[in-house]
Amino acid sequence: MVPLGSLHGACCSLLISLLLVCLLPPGKGQEFLLRVEPQDPVVPARGSLLVNCSTDCPHPELITLETSLLKETVSNGVGWVAFQLSNVTSDSKVLCSSFCNGFQMTGSSDITVYRFPEHVELAPLSPWQPVGKNLTLRCWVAGGAPRTHLSVLLLRGEEELSRQQAVREPAEVTTTVLAGRDDHGANFSCRSELDLRSQGLGLFQNSSAPRQLQTFVLPVTFPHLTVPRFLEVGTSGPLVCTLDKLFPASEAQVQLALGNQMLNTSVSSQGDMLTATATATASAEQEGTREIVCNVTLGGESRETRKNLTIYSFREPTMNLSESTVPEGTTVNVTCAAGARVQLTLDGVPAVAPGQLAQLQINATERDDRRSFFCSATLEVDGLILRRNRSVQLRVLYGPKIDPTKCPQHLTWKDGTTHILQCQARGNPDPQIQCLQESSGFQPPVGIPFRVSLNYSGTYCCRAANSQGTHTLTVVMNVQNRNPLVVTIVMAVLVILGLVTVTAASLYIFGVQKRNDIYHVNQGSTWLPLTSKQPNEVLREEPS
Repeated sequence: MVPLGSLHGACCSLLISLLLVCLLPPGKGQEFLLRVEPQDPVVPARGSLLVNCSTDCPHPELITLETSLLKETVSNGVGWVAFQLSNVTSDSKVLCSSFCNGFQMTGSSDITVYRFPEHVELAPLSPWQPVGKNLTLRCWVAGGAPRTHLSVLLLRGEEELSRQQAVREPAEVTTTVLAGRDDHGANFSCRSELDLRSQGLGLFQNSSAPRQLQTFVLPVTFPHLTVPRFLEVGTSGPLVCTLDKLFPASEAQVQLALGNQMLNTSVSSQGDMLTATATATASAEQEGTREIVCNVTLGGESRETRKNLTIYSFREPTMNLSESTVPEGTTVNVTCAAGARVQLTLDGVPAVAPGQLAQLQINATERDDRRSFFCSATLEVDGLILRRNRSVQLRVLYGPKIDPTKCPQHLTWKDGTTHILQCQARGNPDPQIQCLQESSGFQPPVGIPFRVSLNYSGTYCCRAANSQGTHTLTVVMNVQNRNPLVVTIVMAVLVILGLVTVTAASLYIFGVQKRNDIYHVNQGSTWLPLTSKQPNEVLREEPS
């Protein structure tokens, strides 16, 4: 920096010299010029400059340089003096003066100082910019000279959006652009340009750090949420949330919640369509009406849809028999139970009130064996009627009984034929049946084919038995011989038919011979002579 005292003295000397120039009368010395080189130079801030004052005057006197800058005489000669200026910090004017033939000569040069901007910054962009809305870009440039050669550019990538001259300190430059989908992910920046090419130097650029823009489209419509209307405790159901015309769909945030419980959500996108899926699992603590919430967030804005889900508990009714297997005549209690608010009906008889036990009492008989008792449970959930059914079977133990319709009491069979002794009995447990011949104790198989013989004839005692008792039935079996009289009659008929056939054949042969006039010659009297007869004599003879 220049000391204030030196600066003040230099300024006073410059003003006195200018005053002398103005007061001195023109004379012959003004025919010569005093040159200042270089003319109107441009130097970097805090730089140095060699200034030469020269004249064609043959005998110049007192060549000096008047300036507010620090100076030092570095060389001189006939008609010229060179001065070194240092620490040039601001634009200034230098003045060379000299005397020629008693008259003063002057020359001047303007020094322009250039400096690069110290700071170039693009104002932060909004985290998300709606598509179709105006975006204002603002750039600050601190420092930089000369301002007449300093421009500020606002860029999208390398595309120039605006170019303005820097004014004021710091310079503030703004421009407005319409945000579009193509701007999503684009880099915006600010650049200063100090153009000193006209001064023989160059174009000096300084750019700010780029800032990336994110644009988005969030439709005014709400997400479409698909949820089950009802969900039973312990079961799960799918949840699907979709939203169309969303950009960029892949960067949207989606939350699906069941009441206050955030669900594990899977999100996918295709084009401008976003789909989020999750699975809701109902628990007993959530029983009742709960809200399913789908929230889609993009660009700091949200769209939300809510739907109700009714969670209910409806377990199958529980049926109990006082005893599942009982002897005949035992009293059996049948009960059916379910949860609260459930209406029960046991074998067509409803319980007193919802949530109450349904019960039935019977005296077990043979007809109740394998009887099924049905319990129907009904629950109303938000206008929907739900039903669950349960059944249980009773086994009744009772003694055997042989059914006469399934065990014929009189059987007539032929000797040597094959038959099955069909004899069935009912009972629980299933009874075993045996048939014994009363006279011999012979036991034919029951229900299995066997060959009948004459010794099977007789009276049988068929006995059915199980753990509950026995039951008997008498069966008479009559086995007949194969009938010989019929055989004899058949043989006699065959013999008679044979005789008749032979006789008929003989008569037939005799009749045929008679019709053919066949006679036999008696050869007993061979000596008699043969005589001829007339035809009329032959016709009168009788047939022998």
